[in-house]
Order: sequence, then C-alpha cells, then structure tokens
Amino acid sequence: MKRRQLLSATAALAALPILAAAPALAAPLALSEISAYLNSLQSVQARFVQVNPDGSQDRGTLSLKRPGRARFDYDKPNETLVMVGGGQVAIFDKYSGAQPDEYPLAKTPLNLILGANVQLDGARMVVDHRVSGERTLVVAQDPAHPEYGQIGLYFEPSPVRLAEWIITNEAGEQTRTVLGAFSDRSLGSSLFNVAGEKMKRAR
Repeated sequence: MKRRQLLSATAALAALPILAAAPALAAPLALSEISAYLNSLQSVQARFVQVNPDGSQDRGTLSLKRPGRARFDYDKPNETLVMVGGGQVAIFDKYSGAQPDEYPLAKTPLNLILGANVQLDGARMVVDHRVSGERTLVVAQDPAHPEYGQIGLYFEPSPVRLAEWIITNEAGEQTRTVLGAFSDRSLGSSLFNVAGEKMKRAR
C-alpha cells in the first residue's frame, strides 16, 4: 500500500455488512446533535475496515482519545501503525523503521473531528449536510486550506453513531473507512506518543 494512501486513512468487517440504500429520512440529523455526539467520544475503540483507492482492503483497530489523539493498528500481515498525537500524524511501516513519515495533523481532514470542542453548526468547515440513504452525510474541509482535502462523515440515527468516513486527498483519491461500534476504553497516553514509539523501534 502506498504511504500516501495510508495518510488518507489517517484509515467491511465480515460481521459488519455495508449498509444498503433505504428510504430517505425526512431530514438529516442536526449539526448540533452530531457535534454533541463527536464531543462525547472521549476515549474509545472500534474495529475498522479501510477500503483503499486501488480497491484493496485493510482491517484493524481504531483507538481514539480526544482531543487530538488517534491510533490505527492494522491487522497482520499489514505492518503499518498510524499514530496521531502531539499535533502530528506519524506513519510507521516496514520501510520506515524508527523514522516514520510525519505530517502536521492540521493539514489532514481528521483534524476537523479531533478538536477539543467540535462545533459543526455555524462552522464554515461544513460544505455539505444532507440525507444519504437512511444516514446523514456531513462533508467538511478546512475553509482556509481546501487543498488539504475533505472528509465525508456518515452518521446513523437512533442512536447517533459514526458509521464510516470517506477521505478525499488533494489528488482526488478516496479512502473509505467503515467503523464498527465504539466501546469506551481506558486508553493510556503512551499509545499516542510518537516520540516514544520512535525510541522503542530504535532499540
């Protein structure tokens, strides 16, 4: 897998079918309700399937510790680890050793949902908000830097749940990440310590 594609994931489970189209809802979920839901995801984990631009798939576990921290542990045989912490996105793979590819979190679409206080309603970052099948789609991008790409977030209703996202990078390539249910977990800060991971791999 190309490293550029992995950044787009900055990431369907056998037991997690892709949702089929269904009769449309009368109205999309309110942005204020979606913002409250995202802000409630403080320290959680979920399984994921990542569908890459070339059609290949990778599976793994997403750990999320807001604000500003995330970790994608890919299942073997994929040897990739993506860490988000300290304002950086670091991609460790079999080629990088102790020196990962690193990018500022602020230059990736994931920055839009990892903030300390997500407020989608009234924010200039939202460029689309509508019903898609039986889910609500919210498309967001940094209004000051649309070249950073955009993220499309799909939310299920009753109860509100982030079901998947699609990240489009500056080249127009799309990476889809289908999420299982989030579970509350006690996640230590060391899981998101990029410098610590570099030291461990350098030994």
